[in-house]
Amino acid sequence: MPDFKLDWDRIARTGTTEAVLCDPKSPQQIDAIVAHVQSLGRRLLLTRLDRDKLDRLTVRHALDYDETSRTAILGSLPPPRAAARIAIVCGGTSDVGVAGEAARTLEFAGEASSRFVDVGVAGLWRLMEHLDDIRAHRVVIVVAGMEGAIFSVLAGLVSSAVIAVPTSVGYGVAAGGQAALSAALASCASGLAVVNIDNGFGAAHVALRMLAAEITQATPTSRAQA
Repeated sequence: MPDFKLDWDRIARTGTTEAVLCDPKSPQQIDAIVAHVQSLGRRLLLTRLDRDKLDRLTVRHALDYDETSRTAILGSLPPPRAAARIAIVCGGTSDVGVAGEAARTLEFAGEASSRFVDVGVAGLWRLMEHLDDIRAHRVVIVVAGMEGAIFSVLAGLVSSAVIAVPTSVGYGVAAGGQAALSAALASCASGLAVVNIDNGFGAAHVALRMLAAEITQATPTSRAQA
């Protein structure tokens, strides 16, 4: 018996898919997991997979790998929706790795996203010139490090659900993302959701649950119909 057990029923219970966090796993463990999933003919998302570890995998040629986001996908992707319902907004280009993790997680679920990169509030005009386009999305994932000021600014300008993803970008008192995390949690913009530092994967799943909740609330239950 393998020393791992994948949760294939998760999507039925929660609407979100199983994934494999590769950072703490050895190449041998990842190889075994991917080979097992291949034998079942299933799809799989792998996160936090560095290039050097990928190069040591015997199954690497079966994976669609993206180095920027450190994600890999086994199997084909579902066709995306015609129009993106989720925007991913980056404070700076240093945040694109975490933003990419969110985008690839959404892509694995068949959900397209629009990206707006390097629109941090140090040059507020950069954000404002994209504001109408950002407002057109149902959910906005905001990815930023340093002081995280963009979380409150953007959440105060759009009616969409906003998810803050603090990143570990910054130095000194930025403290590896702690300053951005504290800013997001202490935001005066009401209704701002916050995930952990560098957690693009988690932010994508929050966005997917929000969209699923919209569909559920818009569909009458059998009890209500009765």
